[in-house]
Amino acid sequence: MGDLLLVRHGETEWSRSGQHTSWTDIPLTDDGREQARRLGPLLASYRIEAVFVSPMKRARETAQLAGLQEARIDPDLCEWDYGGYEGMTTPEIQGTRPDWFLFTDGVVPGPDGHPGESPEQIGARADRMLAKVDAALADCEGNVAVVAHSHFLRVLAARRLGLPPSGGALFQIATGTLCRLGTEHGRPVVAAWNVRPQS
Repeated sequence: MGDLLLVRHGETEWSRSGQHTSWTDIPLTDDGREQARRLGPLLASYRIEAVFVSPMKRARETAQLAGLQEARIDPDLCEWDYGGYEGMTTPEIQGTRPDWFLFTDGVVPGPDGHPGESPEQIGARADRMLAKVDAALADCEGNVAVVAHSHFLRVLAARRLGLPPSGGALFQIATGTLCRLGTEHGRPVVAAWNVRPQS
C-alpha cells in the first residue's frame, strides 16, 4: 500500500500573524505562492495517483501551484471550525481563558453556520477522510496526497497513527511543507515530517 502525503497550504496573512483561520477564505501571500511552487518538484518525486483538497482558496491554490492535478475537492478537509475564535490568536483567547488549549478544550460557538467543533467532532471528520484515503489507496499502486490546513492535518495524522484527536497537539505542521505517513511491518508510522523543498 502507498503512503499518505499531507500538504499544508502556503502562507496566508493570518497564518503569518497566528490568527485562527477556518471558514475565512483568504488567499495565499506572495511568499505562500512561492512556497507552493517550490513543493512541485518534491511532490513530483512521488507517484501520486489521487489528490484530495480542501475547498478553501488557500488550499486549492497551493495544490494548483504545486502541480497536483485532478484534485478532488472534499469539504471534510476544511479546517477545524473555530466558532467564536475565528480570527483570534491563541494569546488573545487565553486573555479570557488562561488555560485554554484547542486540542482538549475545543472552541466557543460563533456566528450562524459556524457553531465550532469539539475535538471529538474533528476526530470523527478525520476518520471519515481516512476512510476515503484508504479506499483510494486500495484502488491504486501509488500514493495519495491531501492538501489542507494545520490543525485538521494534525488531527488526521493522530488518527492515522491510532491516537485520540488530542494527539494532534504532538504534530506541528509549518506552511508549505510535506509530511509523509507510511507503514512499517503493517503498522502506520511517521516516515517524514515538515519537509521543505531544497533551496
